[in-house]
Amino acid sequence: MANITVNEVRRRLQVFAKEHANDSDEKQHAQQFWRDFYMCFGLSKSSASMFEARVVKLGGERGYIDSFIPSLLLVEQKSLGKDLQAAYEQAQSYFHAIKEESEKPRYIVTCDFQTFNLYDLHDTQKEAFTCKLDELHKRADWFMFLADKKLETITEESPINRKAAYQVSLLHEALLQAKFGGRDLEVFLTRLLFCFFADDTAIFGENGQFKRLLESTREDGRDTGAILAELFQVLNQPHAERQTTLDEALAAFEYINGSLFAEQTRIPSFNFELRKQLIECNLLDWSDISPAIFGAMFQGVLEAHTPDAATRTETRRELGAHYTSERNILRVVNPLFLNALREEYETVKKNKTKLQLLYNKLPTLKFFDPACGCGNFLVIAFRELRRLENDVIGSLFGDVQRGLLDVSTLCQVNVGQFYGIEIDEASAHIARVAMWITDHQLNIEAAVRFGTTRATVPLISSPHIACGNALRINWNDVLPAEQCSYVMGNPPFYGKQWQTKEQKLDMELVANKVNNYGVLDYVCGWYIKAAEYINNSSISVAFVSTNSITQGQQVAVLWPYLLQKNMVINFAHRTFKWSNEGKGVAAVHCVIVGFSLFNSAKKVIYEYTNGINNEPLENHVKTINPYLVEANFVVIEGKRQPICNVKNIVFGSMPNDGGYLLLNDVEKNTLINKYPATKQWIRKFIGGEEFINNINRWCLWLVDAKPDELSLVPDVYERLLKVKETRINSTRPTTQKLSSTPSLFGEIRQPVTNYLAVPEVSSERRTYIPIAFITPDVIASNKIYTISDATLYDFGILTSTMHMAWMRTVCGRLKSDYQYSAGIVYNNFIWAIKATNEQIIEVDKTAQAILDARALHPTSSLAALYDPLTMPVELVKAHEANNKAVDKAYGYKGNDDDASRVAFLFKLYEQLTSLLPSQPTKKTRVKTSK
Repeated sequence: MANITVNEVRRRLQVFAKEHANDSDEKQHAQQFWRDFYMCFGLSKSSASMFEARVVKLGGERGYIDSFIPSLLLVEQKSLGKDLQAAYEQAQSYFHAIKEESEKPRYIVTCDFQTFNLYDLHDTQKEAFTCKLDELHKRADWFMFLADKKLETITEESPINRKAAYQVSLLHEALLQAKFGGRDLEVFLTRLLFCFFADDTAIFGENGQFKRLLESTREDGRDTGAILAELFQVLNQPHAERQTTLDEALAAFEYINGSLFAEQTRIPSFNFELRKQLIECNLLDWSDISPAIFGAMFQGVLEAHTPDAATRTETRRELGAHYTSERNILRVVNPLFLNALREEYETVKKNKTKLQLLYNKLPTLKFFDPACGCGNFLVIAFRELRRLENDVIGSLFGDVQRGLLDVSTLCQVNVGQFYGIEIDEASAHIARVAMWITDHQLNIEAAVRFGTTRATVPLISSPHIACGNALRINWNDVLPAEQCSYVMGNPPFYGKQWQTKEQKLDMELVANKVNNYGVLDYVCGWYIKAAEYINNSSISVAFVSTNSITQGQQVAVLWPYLLQKNMVINFAHRTFKWSNEGKGVAAVHCVIVGFSLFNSAKKVIYEYTNGINNEPLENHVKTINPYLVEANFVVIEGKRQPICNVKNIVFGSMPNDGGYLLLNDVEKNTLINKYPATKQWIRKFIGGEEFINNINRWCLWLVDAKPDELSLVPDVYERLLKVKETRINSTRPTTQKLSSTPSLFGEIRQPVTNYLAVPEVSSERRTYIPIAFITPDVIASNKIYTISDATLYDFGILTSTMHMAWMRTVCGRLKSDYQYSAGIVYNNFIWAIKATNEQIIEVDKTAQAILDARALHPTSSLAALYDPLTMPVELVKAHEANNKAVDKAYGYKGNDDDASRVAFLFKLYEQLTSLLPSQPTKKTRVKTSK
């Protein structure tokens, strides 16, 4: 069985699906179809399967299994359109006819070329996993048993990575306790990582040299440090320059070079326990380590303890960085450059002249990650580029017998093509080591494929990793823009409110030319630097970012500046759930934005229509705007009034009282029992949480209370004294002014008629923001938006999928929750202004049906009613009917997804706003450091 990653299988299956898209006849196409399928998993054409394996079924009837891998897989292939259920029954009869129990397969596949049904016979349900040919690459994990029965579905989950990180963490802890720390510890551990890996992969020469050297040291560890120090010195010396009196065990080690062992640093003193920990680390099989993943885990090890104040005052987590999984890295590098290079290869692989040009081009490409961390992006990009180069070499020299092709000079792609900036010195060390380890792994792959390979050591090329603050370093000093091909990465995810003083100074330095830059997240600094770096070049850029930069007020601040720099978006992943291999999993919703100064021939939006945890669908589009939908470049700025002729929306009333005008159930009942007359002053009070979760909360609403009556209730009077004291002690002059009226809320905007309540913050899990009609005796807090005198039609439109799609696209976020706004969401929303009376009446009816469906569950909170797991079926149906009525009112006939709806609304927005006079917009005050 071949050792092959699921990501490589996905790539091969995409090619397989294209090559066999027109297969249809069992007799004509089946055997080649399955041979090529097995090749996707690294199985040879000759040994992968027994075709037309003969069996004798019960009753003596003979049959032929279409494809059979004993103990693993039985395939029943049919021509296009044939009954696959009948095929499964036939496959079962073959299964029972196999005489040797040890050869009976675990899996059955039935297929008609376009549809695959996979059955796991160890699954008691025995239900088929079904997918289409063109979806096969998305379901590669289903079939990974063909590559390796023990292989996990994604590379980053490999247990050896976790086990190795754990063992190193124990050694790290022990060295810290021995008071060996700081930069010396970081350098020492990164050198050890290389030695562990080199010892299991023949980099040093014969496998196990390092192990034998460690085991030759004294058990008490007294000479271990000295021998390691001498080894590190030897590894930095060419053989010709080494002492002739050098111990044979040391002299046998290959010359490493590459600056890895050049610097003179302290080496720890060892005892019995430290030596034992060191040997236990080395005993693991490091040959299967994934450099892209282990590096991130190892960084977590370094951050498990308080950093040495002399070397690093903030952990990488505090710097806002989260480590990217391989799946997410490929979501960046595939559309950024790999897809195009692979397509070019597929197009020219039979044309030697053009193939030679591609071969010549690959080693000229240069890649830059200006926030490279432990080198994850650089490692994966290098690995995929080397594998593509292997394919090109194979096609150029395919007629040369294996083992006779000398690829030592033909493999030209090297780590020197990769550049990075990293603020943390330990991470920069790890990135370099990870690249060298990856280079050796790829040299081994080349040897397996061609029979020869290039030497890993001495290290001729080195990755260029600059250590420093990427927002203060001139990127051209690291890699001149005219030499750069691609910029990529995962810059730190720090929201504006969480930026440190240093980070705010970084943003002031980078973004001071951008109006209102104080509202921008830290990651925006990389977008601004990138836009200036790629000026007048053909560089393409792609960054992973929090989705906040494509929503809410940040869009209107960041993207007009980027537009002035002539940036265009060429591909984008809409919001997806972050996954990473850092020490703590980051609960972040992200986007990926690929941009440049030129329009790509193929623009793609990756839409997560099946949920943000799943794989995306590719939508090929003509244009992509900053909200990552197919629409012209439009930014939504906060407006004071609705752009359509509809009712105003305003915040509820803000107590600004220190909590002394608010009451819980116990406080309310105690006050009324003691002073019955106070009942007239107590009103139900709702913020977002109370409104959605049906929580009882109350307030003293003293707008019409008479002063002499208030003075007769000591408990109320005492509360007013505390409100006054709270306001006087505020640092805000406006709040201090309010101390003159302590009996009143700080801001009063309570509707005098029935109103629609819209919570400012709502969970992103819900399909619909819970909205409801409320009577004026219920006091809405400033966490609720209110629309007075709203009609059923207003309610129907606002609770529709059309409005929700708009909200989800343009609103801001509080963590991952939706943060509704008047200025951005409501006042810019385009209503169905051309709806007929009949259509309005229909929306009235469906809106009332939603209220009626809710009324069937009078004790249920809005949270329970709109939980996607508990939403009543009659409420689901009522909303679906309302969505159809609203779509009809808009004249919308597009797809039932957010991106399509929002693209439609953006067109209406452009049409309407082009006819409107300019309006004053809300100004955001930005406090900057001087």
